[in-house]
Amino acid sequence: MDCIFCKIISRQIPASIIYEDDKVLAFNDISPKAPVHVLVIPKTHVDTVDELADMSVVADLFLVMKKIAAEQGIDKSGYRIVVNQGHDAGQAVPHLHFHLLGGRSLLGLSIF
Repeated sequence: MDCIFCKIISRQIPASIIYEDDKVLAFNDISPKAPVHVLVIPKTHVDTVDELADMSVVADLFLVMKKIAAEQGIDKSGYRIVVNQGHDAGQAVPHLHFHLLGGRSLLGLSIF
């Protein structure tokens, strides 16, 4: 597989990893749109939301994002979770991923 996120999971490509368990990996975005901009991905490759068969994957990702938001101190002030579905929506990497953003006001922020 030639997926950049799968290569990050397998440590073929370096990333600033901030969270990992047996199902989820989270790392800082290389082009952050906010002071906190973390990508949260399932370790199992799924291209898009449309291909997601096991909804427990989404629950795992959201629990991790909640934990990271608290650890990063953005849980009280607010944060944004973004997922892009397909190329025309801005999904640049064909591996399901969520953007967790915060650390400043996001009102009016268009990240893509």
